[in-house]
Amino acid sequence: MMVYMATATWNGTVIAQSDDTVVVENNHYFPLSAVAEGVLVKTDHTSVCPWKGTASYYSVVVDGQANENAAWYYPDPKDAAAEIQDRVAFWKGIVVS
Repeated sequence: MMVYMATATWNGTVIAQSDDTVVVENNHYFPLSAVAEGVLVKTDHTSVCPWKGTASYYSVVVDGQANENAAWYYPDPKDAAAEIQDRVAFWKGIVVS
């Protein structure tokens, strides 16, 4: 059996890598433990998904450059999205392959 390793990169730097992502709506949710130390900085930004709940955001910081609100997570997801608890997803130019 082949194991798929998902990798998130920004500005040529690997910021997360895991063979244990959960894919929801075409987004890979990485375990927080798979994210490089020091790249996530919490922000006050939130958004609401009707079935997942309220998302909180991180800025992604690499080599002193910040990508504002480029990662999101659900600190207290609704039951339908329980599988993404303690996981983070990326967007805004961060490439997941």
